Amino acid sequence: MDLDTQLTDTGLAPSGNGKVLLLACGALAHEILALRTANGWDHLDLHCLPAIFHNHPERITPAIRAAVAAQRDSYDRIFVVYADCGTGGQLRAACTELGVDMITGPHCYSFFSGNDAFAATDDMTAFYLTDFLARQFDAFVWRPLGLDRHPQLRDTYFGNYTSLIYLAQTDDPALTEKARLIAQRMGLTFIHRHTGYGDLTHALAQA
Repeated sequence: MDLDTQLTDTGLAPSGNGKVLLLACGALAHEILALRTANGWDHLDLHCLPAIFHNHPERITPAIRAAVAAQRDSYDRIFVVYADCGTGGQLRAACTELGVDMITGPHCYSFFSGNDAFAATDDMTAFYLTDFLARQFDAFVWRPLGLDRHPQLRDTYFGNYTSLIYLAQTDDPALTEKARLIAQRMGLTFIHRHTGYGDLTHALAQA
């Protein structure tokens, strides 16, 4: 069973009795579950869509539509734990049409940093990693871009970047070292910022 399949059914059995369904990106599953456990939010059930949609944003909105249609009658409320994530406003429009709320922000890098803080930065030439992407970099970036087979393409893809900014949700020295080695492999200056969960905590508290 792969990671995305395992993360699909992590919530409690739906009751429709005060329950809230979180429809989330699989890349956020560990963070959402950690916050749910830490805060005792047992009324929140989690259903994750495949994290690989990170590479295929055109699949996100149709998948959310289908999930809302399938689950609406089982829950009192549905909250979408996706930012815009490259959908060009389509996801926000769909959520408004469907009458469900979603987290605010252009992408997870922004809401992990805090949307206001992220908007005030000048990191246009930065490549971002989260804890998830630091763990899954080869599966979600290196191999899909063909760099395992054609490493000479590195500068073609990343030549306009100057730094790699690791937005860390946890304080994990081993993961920080992994992120640093990724920056080295990409030929980028390594920057480490410990963000914690940022605006995700507040969004789930509201849900």
